[in-house]
Amino acid sequence: METKSSTGMKENLAGLLCYVLGWITGLIFFIIEKESKFVKFHALQSLLFFGGIFVASLVLGMVPILGWLISFILFVLAIIFWIIGMIKAYNNQQYKFPVVGDIAEKQIFE
Repeated sequence: METKSSTGMKENLAGLLCYVLGWITGLIFFIIEKESKFVKFHALQSLLFFGGIFVASLVLGMVPILGWLISFILFVLAIIFWIIGMIKAYNNQQYKFPVVGDIAEKQIFE
């Protein structure tokens, strides 16, 4: 059975869209979703994960060579988790990213 979120979209599509523009769409869906814990979970996870990557990359970008290298590695990891997040959400799975997945789960489901 396909369930819809308060946005009018199917939950799996809304969950996928939480990841499309990283922390930006995570924030948008976290604000506009009123009912679906599934969508809220993916929105908060996207917001925390990609927001953290964004801030870390800004800071690391100011450190020559080593900071740039670490920032590049974070970028590659972000792309991998971006794809995983979209696929898992679209397949109606509540996949938890390391660290932020537990935080998002506690905030949404407790």
